[in-house]
Amino acid sequence: MIFNRNYFRRTASNNIYLRVSGHCIATRHIVDDRVNNDISGRRYKKTNFIFANFPKQCAFMKKLTDKKNVWNPADLIDGFLQNNELKILTGSSQDLAAIHKSVYEKFQVPHKSDRYFFVYNEQNSAKHRLDLLEINLSHGELLFVVPNQIHTSPPLKTGLKFHSLSFEANCLSLLPRQFSFLTNPFNKQIISFDNESRLRVKTLFETLRQLLFSASTRNNTEIVLAHLNTLLSEFNNAYFKNSSLEIFSGNKLSKYVQFKLFIETEFKKQPSVNSIAEKLILSENQLFSIVKEFSGLSPKKYLIQRLMLEAQRILFYEKPSVKELAYELGFTDPDYFSRLFKKQTGKSISRFVSYIQDLSSQK
Repeated sequence: MIFNRNYFRRTASNNIYLRVSGHCIATRHIVDDRVNNDISGRRYKKTNFIFANFPKQCAFMKKLTDKKNVWNPADLIDGFLQNNELKILTGSSQDLAAIHKSVYEKFQVPHKSDRYFFVYNEQNSAKHRLDLLEINLSHGELLFVVPNQIHTSPPLKTGLKFHSLSFEANCLSLLPRQFSFLTNPFNKQIISFDNESRLRVKTLFETLRQLLFSASTRNNTEIVLAHLNTLLSEFNNAYFKNSSLEIFSGNKLSKYVQFKLFIETEFKKQPSVNSIAEKLILSENQLFSIVKEFSGLSPKKYLIQRLMLEAQRILFYEKPSVKELAYELGFTDPDYFSRLFKKQTGKSISRFVSYIQDLSSQK
């Protein structure tokens, strides 16, 4: 388990040496029917793993947070990973009792990650922020966050019961199928479930969590992937469940997904509508019709919206000049870029920077 590369060194014998205050403690990942505590070096029975090891991880992460050695959500996630190969992390509201408030508060500051994140509200509601927009997640609903989105976790709330899951994009390549909902063709990132599906989703979250907390199964990649595939299949089916079957005729969904993926990789080059249509083997009219049907926007407006979203994300974490930002996003005229930004967001760049500074200082 890797908390921070400054604190660990792996040896050829698969031992991990944990540096704490100048001292090294040798531990192993798995020892037959027992599991080592990665922080203290003590060994606990497998049945006590959740209660003995996880709180110790939380305590250690608090120490690193207090010393400012671990200061952002990405580092904290690395500290709690439950499978090093898959880079996967599960959690639930019952884990919050072990997580110190100062550690959880790191997630209440707007942050960007290169991971997929899912949170399912089993009971009560919570307010998240996603790309600076407030989202109310009700009970029985799931929110999914894709890489590079800006997410803010809700404050701690009495009575809130949830399950969460996070993994890197590379994990998807190990699954036997693709999941179209992750491209978000309907531009909605909340998924609702019927009563039967809610029960299955809750059970799958709990089962996956148990697998990753158990010493005997946490590194069994095949079993973990099988359950992850089933859980994502539930998400995918629920996402498309109430969609009109007509939109799938003529392979429209597939083409729209290809369009979104192309834009996602090439938007900074600002490709022309004609070049996009040629890439997808469509006429410009066909491309316009498909993109308009799914997004409500023309291909050109969709591209502009994506560029402006990226501009906001960059401004959230960096402080480039208007000229630098414009050039990074493929604009040759910074003044035109400034006018376009204000038209799309309703704020000038300077006002937007002030706005996100005020938002971040609330925590």
